[in-house]
Amino acid sequence: MLRDALAQQLPEVTLAQALPASDGELAFAHAWPYVNGIDLGTLPEAVYREIGFPWNPAMADRARRSVGATLAAARTALSQGVAANLAGGTHHAYADKGGGFCVFNDLAVTARVLQAEWGRAPHLDKRPLQVAIVDLDVHQGNGTAHILRDDPSVFTLSLHGEKNFPFRKEASNLDVGLPDGCGDADYMVALENALGILEVNFQPGLVLYLAGADPHEGDRLGRLKLTDDGLLARDRRVFDWCWQRRLPCAFVMGGGYGKNLNDTVRVQTNTYRVALEYWRRWQFDRANLPNRS
Repeated sequence: MLRDALAQQLPEVTLAQALPASDGELAFAHAWPYVNGIDLGTLPEAVYREIGFPWNPAMADRARRSVGATLAAARTALSQGVAANLAGGTHHAYADKGGGFCVFNDLAVTARVLQAEWGRAPHLDKRPLQVAIVDLDVHQGNGTAHILRDDPSVFTLSLHGEKNFPFRKEASNLDVGLPDGCGDADYMVALENALGILEVNFQPGLVLYLAGADPHEGDRLGRLKLTDDGLLARDRRVFDWCWQRRLPCAFVMGGGYGKNLNDTVRVQTNTYRVALEYWRRWQFDRANLPNRS
């Protein structure tokens, strides 16, 4: 539904097929027995129950392609400023297990793969690539926090419902737990404070933004009360924060469980409207930079 909405309403957005992440790419964040077990369907049944999907070959293929799409988005963002994965945001996946409808952790894989590719690429900036993960899904990014907990080159920020799933949280670099019923104004104050803390403590070269639709007031599972306008303000603040610092931003959609599914698709489409505006700014900026060759 989101893909159809973009094709109809935002034809300037270029859509491309997601290629599957390779074994080597998944190995940056996942244990091989787990990856192999997902591919072959040989893991204990309890593992698939925790993920929430029954195993079949299509499930395994989709999980790889969801990671591959975030990898492609991040690579594109480094050259174009803004890019996205229509799916992704599978932040409940750990190195050796999944959960909450998340099989592989696309954010952790992408951060580490892009860092490795950056280190091998010939370019003037020889500093290591630092990555900030800004997770604004209503559920805490427990898997991402756990995988990257000892990695000082990645900053994990999570704004989430304090009393919502997962009930056992992991420690991100910065966790902001929000009360049930949190509305637009209080949310924006929390976001502004969090971005301020991020900026003081970390200097990223790439931002991975999980733009969950589930803080919306019409979400079945979110328990927050953000309006359409509130989520637009949230998205605009993140993209503007990145733009002002000329930080490439790859974003993914994460959760969205609207009582009316059209609400979720509308919220997600609005994120793309804002992103497209900032993508145009990047293209204008690049076209008008003086030729340095």
